[in-house]
Amino acid sequence: MAVAQKMIRLTTKGRCHVLDITGQVEDIVAASGIRQGIVNVAGRGSTIGITTIEFEPGAVSDLERALEQIAPANDDYAHNARWGDHNGYAHLRSALLGTARSFPVRDGAVYLGTWQQIVLCDFDDHPRQREITVTVLGE
Repeated sequence: MAVAQKMIRLTTKGRCHVLDITGQVEDIVAASGIRQGIVNVAGRGSTIGITTIEFEPGAVSDLERALEQIAPANDDYAHNARWGDHNGYAHLRSALLGTARSFPVRDGAVYLGTWQQIVLCDFDDHPRQREITVTVLGE
């Protein structure tokens, strides 16, 4: 069993900024030399999400709209009252979406569907520096 781990560092805009990180994850998997196994993509923070989507403007807009309906940015959140900030919605969206995902590695590549891209969603209310840990395990 082999393990490889690398960090991806990104600057985000916040407010549901969706970034396609598929290429970076694919590069890390290819460089790992692992042919069969699994890759875990984990975001560091409680106001981000990792998921998959067809990364095209319509689908990204639909995701943003759905998240706004589920956890509106301008709603009344206990978190905001407790801490005096305004990102309660960001924490809720992150909890619902999740901060990590795992994908199969097959023949030395991330095994994704044709229209499936791995994305980072930054929900916080201001730009941030984000870290994503990519861990590849296998043979």
